[in-house]
Amino acid sequence: MNLQDYLYVKDDATLAQLVEQYREAKLLVLDTEFVRTRTYYACLGLIQAYDGKTLALIDPLAISDLSGFWALLTDEKITKLLHSCSEDLEVFARQGQCQPKPLFDSQLAAAIAGMGHGLGYAKLVHECLGVELDKGESRTDWLKRPLSEAQLSYAANDVYYLYQLYPQLQQKLEQQGRLEWALEESRRMTEGRLDAPDEDTAYLRVKNAFQLSTPQLAVLKVLAAWRLRKALAKDMALGFVMKDHALIGLAKRQPRGINDVLSMKELTDHEKRLYAKDVLKVMAKADMSNLPEPLDVLALKPGYKSAFKSIKQCLTEIAESESVPMELLGSKRHIHEYLEWVWDGKQGPTPLVLLGWRGQLVADKLAKLAL
Repeated sequence: MNLQDYLYVKDDATLAQLVEQYREAKLLVLDTEFVRTRTYYACLGLIQAYDGKTLALIDPLAISDLSGFWALLTDEKITKLLHSCSEDLEVFARQGQCQPKPLFDSQLAAAIAGMGHGLGYAKLVHECLGVELDKGESRTDWLKRPLSEAQLSYAANDVYYLYQLYPQLQQKLEQQGRLEWALEESRRMTEGRLDAPDEDTAYLRVKNAFQLSTPQLAVLKVLAAWRLRKALAKDMALGFVMKDHALIGLAKRQPRGINDVLSMKELTDHEKRLYAKDVLKVMAKADMSNLPEPLDVLALKPGYKSAFKSIKQCLTEIAESESVPMELLGSKRHIHEYLEWVWDGKQGPTPLVLLGWRGQLVADKLAKLAL
């Protein structure tokens, strides 16, 4: 097809016809364009889809009912192909309350096939197809209408060439016996995406929370839950409600009155003006009779550095011999999770590095390490 032959879908009837056609596809390439500046959730501006026959640019701002399209994403007869799709999955979870299955992420597939970690779409297209893509519209405002021909062509590129890439990636993986690895890793990306943000554990994701005592953590817990509720209600990014640094400062100092809050250097003038009274009310609700568990900082324990180094060296040797990026096989988070599990007497959930294709490669060798 000619790239200018895309179908711009801006009404429910045309979308319904398109969905009927796509239901017959074995492979559906997808991408989204969105805007995320100050909002908690990304604002969806365009959906691109291509089944090898019809390349559609679907306008979610003009269509009243996308339910038929969202249903396609969970049709297990159709493989959904995306590239570096973490943010797209967020959009699908928020807008469609669904996740694509089965999913094939071409960036993960390229990494597993030994082509390099974190390959961008343009570079992958150039390496596999010899095509140079123009990325000039990558910072466009996808919520503005009308979209220009340059914007629409840019959006169409993102699925048109990906469809052509798929046979090469699939063949490489099949020859290496790693196609299931790519599908497993892609599937893992969708896990937990439909879960609602958890107020009770929000404090655990506040930077430097480990510095706090348990009474201070109790204060941080109610503050982090309050910030999350505020962010969701206003659809604001967490940091635009109140910065992590401010929450930590409040938990440490625990001001008693308005003047105490206003004198704090950790809070911006904007945060003080909007939320000084709120945070005092919130902190008063901290449950000091039921304190959170202290945050156990594994990296501060004796022997951590040497144990971490031993695991990393083992995984690095395996990654090199198997031509799998170390970042994918055993990231710092993976190593930390494994070491924590071992030192905790192998209680709790099995660490990711021991599951699936990773476990096949590393489990026996890791078990021999003296940690």
